[in-house]
Amino acid sequence: MSDPAPQTSDQSLTPGLYLVATPIGNLGDITVRAVDILSRCDGVACEDTRVTGKLLKHLGISKPLWRYDDHSEHRDRSRLLDSMRSRAVALVSDAGTPMVSDPGYRLVNDCREQGIPVTSIPGPCAAVVGLTLSGLPNDRFLFAGFLPTKDKARREMLAEMAAIDATLILYETAPRLLKSLAAIEDMMPKREIAVARELTKLHEECRRGFSAGLMAYYDANPPKGEIVLLIGPPEAQQANEADADDMLIEALATMKPSQAAGHVAKATGLDRKALYARAMDLKPG
Repeated sequence: MSDPAPQTSDQSLTPGLYLVATPIGNLGDITVRAVDILSRCDGVACEDTRVTGKLLKHLGISKPLWRYDDHSEHRDRSRLLDSMRSRAVALVSDAGTPMVSDPGYRLVNDCREQGIPVTSIPGPCAAVVGLTLSGLPNDRFLFAGFLPTKDKARREMLAEMAAIDATLILYETAPRLLKSLAAIEDMMPKREIAVARELTKLHEECRRGFSAGLMAYYDANPPKGEIVLLIGPPEAQQANEADADDMLIEALATMKPSQAAGHVAKATGLDRKALYARAMDLKPG
């Protein structure tokens, strides 16, 4: 079966739900496809009708606006779902991509259960912008949303994530940044951190360092705006001699000494020649 032909601006949209990413700051980041969908949809579900109204006015678009978030009453969501059987409804958050720490999960889940088509129109996302600006390792990363507001819960969450071998991406508010940095200092010492704020806006900033230095800076220069807080992965732990011996003995059960030495060297970063000499000592009689 061939892919359906792309729709043009004079065609009606297929009824269903359209998840539309919107700018996180710079209005120039709205995509051509997002403008097209917003222009042709039958209505827009949004977090705040005032915020979305300003965006649509900037784009020269006039559409019915329906307030929606994941705390909306079930009957409101039901009415919205019913409308999607015959109309195209766009869902936007105040900024960024719906469902990335923004409303939409329950609505999309209900659409899937009821066979209502769902289409995602990709675009700006603060977590991705922060990651690309930070310069921290990006081959593996975990987005964990907002840290809890209570100190105990915040520390518990950081402790849970401390051993994850990936860059951690969090959202934070300016008034809570210093408390979060202090918790990171206690729970994840010696981890490199990046604080990205005012992303895509005039005063965009991405400051990188360690928690103590960042706390001193932001104590003297209180931050404003929404923040993406990134924590670099833990440093690789080199195996000690006892660990290496155990790994070599296990490898020697199925490998030649040279192969075992190469295998353990790759896993630990230890010197291959030294491991080979040790493997010769440890190989079965």
